[in-house]
Amino acid sequence: MLAKQEKRKRRHKRVRAKVIGTSKVPRLCVFRSSRHIYAQLIDDEKGRTLTVASDLELKTKKKKITKVAKASEVGKLIAQKAVSKKISKVVFDRAGYNYHGRVKAVAEGAREGGLKF
Repeated sequence: MLAKQEKRKRRHKRVRAKVIGTSKVPRLCVFRSSRHIYAQLIDDEKGRTLTVASDLELKTKKKKITKVAKASEVGKLIAQKAVSKKISKVVFDRAGYNYHGRVKAVAEGAREGGLKF
């Protein structure tokens, strides 16, 4: 039987076959570990990461905050960085994860921040 990570990598491969980011419409890729969440905008044509955001950048060290709330803040942060680089439209890459919980919170936070997908 395959391990969870191997199954996720297979799903991610299928998603990546359909989702391609360009310089005008980059790919918003999400990675979640057990403790943290990361988001990055990627231009697949040039093979470059345009901008990155993670919950490690947030200034919420003293407050107790849930992982889903942190994920939403990461979505807003990546949207803010994208808008500063004059990017308003992205394609969402859930990286083999279910569109649920923290992954969904990043997407909704990015939409609130002004990104369209």
